[in-house]
Amino acid sequence: MKKIIECVPNFSEGRDMAIIDKITSEIASVDGVKLLDVDPGRSTNRTVVTFVGTPDEVIEAAYKAVKKASELIDMSKHKGEHPRMGATDVCPLVPVANITMDEVVEYAHKLALRIGEELNIPVYCYEHAALFPERRNLANCRRGEYEGLEKRLKQSEWKPDFGPAAFNARAGATAVGARDFLVAYNINLNTTSTRRANAIAFDVREKGRVKRHGDPLTGKIMKDEKGDPVYIPGTLKEVKAIGWYIEEYGITQISMNLTNISVTPIHVAFDEVCKKAAERGIRVTGSELVGLVPLYAMLDAGKYFLAKQQRSLGVSDGELIKIAVKSMGLDELKPFIPEEKIIEYMIAGEDEKRLVSMTAEGFAHETASESPAPGGGSVSAYMGALGIALANMVANLSSHKRGWDDRWEFFSKWAEKGQAIQKELLFLVDEDTRAFNRIIQAFGLPKNTAEEKLTRQEAIQDATRYAIEIPFRVMKKSFESMEVIEAMVESGNPSSITDASVGALCARSAVIGAHLNIKINAADLTDKVFVDNILKEAATIEKAAREKEDEILQILGRKLNC
Repeated sequence: MKKIIECVPNFSEGRDMAIIDKITSEIASVDGVKLLDVDPGRSTNRTVVTFVGTPDEVIEAAYKAVKKASELIDMSKHKGEHPRMGATDVCPLVPVANITMDEVVEYAHKLALRIGEELNIPVYCYEHAALFPERRNLANCRRGEYEGLEKRLKQSEWKPDFGPAAFNARAGATAVGARDFLVAYNINLNTTSTRRANAIAFDVREKGRVKRHGDPLTGKIMKDEKGDPVYIPGTLKEVKAIGWYIEEYGITQISMNLTNISVTPIHVAFDEVCKKAAERGIRVTGSELVGLVPLYAMLDAGKYFLAKQQRSLGVSDGELIKIAVKSMGLDELKPFIPEEKIIEYMIAGEDEKRLVSMTAEGFAHETASESPAPGGGSVSAYMGALGIALANMVANLSSHKRGWDDRWEFFSKWAEKGQAIQKELLFLVDEDTRAFNRIIQAFGLPKNTAEEKLTRQEAIQDATRYAIEIPFRVMKKSFESMEVIEAMVESGNPSSITDASVGALCARSAVIGAHLNIKINAADLTDKVFVDNILKEAATIEKAAREKEDEILQILGRKLNC
């Protein structure tokens, strides 16, 4: 499962497209990243760029873009309405998939170090990447902007986190951060009244509305001892919102920025606006996502709405996305195309032929072809995936069985566990073939010199180890699936327990097949300690899988009285 981060650098050039194109070309030149958006602003003289990819590649692309910006943009001549202090003013990194914020902070520091040392640009780290509490707020780091930077760099309390404490007149300074994913989200209303839409926006946004003396609409605004307005907080944290009228559609919307979707997810914002709108006699008719969204946000929304219906959450990603789209009306104004709106789907390798995307017939034909891969390893992983899929089917059928409504959550939890195992095994179907291809590539490395021979041998050994680790993961996951299978034979819909039992046969076969793959690859690995340990554990798993299969079939025999 690839780790994916987003990078949103802001460059202090929004008018000269030749310069902007040269900067973004540096980003696009890096394999493993995808340039998603380039948004130049003429009045701000600033361009916001968005790209995503795997972490090391994103860091490389960001560094190249910062370097090119420092060569092409002269801050001593820059004018613009937006606060700024450098050619690359800010460069935040954002976790998207399979990566924690702590990991993203490490990458931010790695990028900041490289910019500071190799480009001689002072760097401040902000938000989650901040090394000092007072630098967490970007506005503090940028106070005084470019014009006050030379004086500020001389102050000991504002020594840069990375790079020289010396004024770089051309490039200025850069702020590198790690922040949460921001989602731009609009909710549609069945009214044309901007005033009423704003009232709902003030109900929900974190800032809320101003507090007034007497009448809440016309009374005098209350102020604190500093003379600033006093606000009544709204109901949603980390949310900014305003109401506006969209002439194109003839409706008003609540336009929202969800600045931390781990605090206020999309589906929570949607339901809260529905509630507040209803209190004012207004109905929500749908919504729209502006820009892209991480996959997990859509999956969480699908599970949320299924749980409200007391339906099993252990369904495919595609089904969860469909439920989310229909529940929030994301397709009301225009079609919602997951491949164009979900980040992970957008950056999926289009040139890679995935076995699991083939038809069943196509997979069989590919296996039967002259190519040595896919082979027994991929087929073993697929057998395991089919086995747990049968158990998931029984869990989902059982959660909907008439008279078992009070047990839906029991079966849903088993189905969710099974879906996670199924997803991992499907990943391993292709990963086993990739592991085999790594061995072939290693054998193809040059071996003319002693150094090349050593490099080639190390690559072969690394690839062989990986070709052992993958089927070992298949063994462990397939055996883990037998817990779900057993539960469904024991407690599932009586009409489907034979289906779950077939799953046990698949899981046992997957374990044995993957074990055979380990044995043949282990013969070529020189690390005998690793080999001995993994073969010993693999043998234990196979023995346990055979025993578990017998236990499951005995349960089935008792259920069928045969």
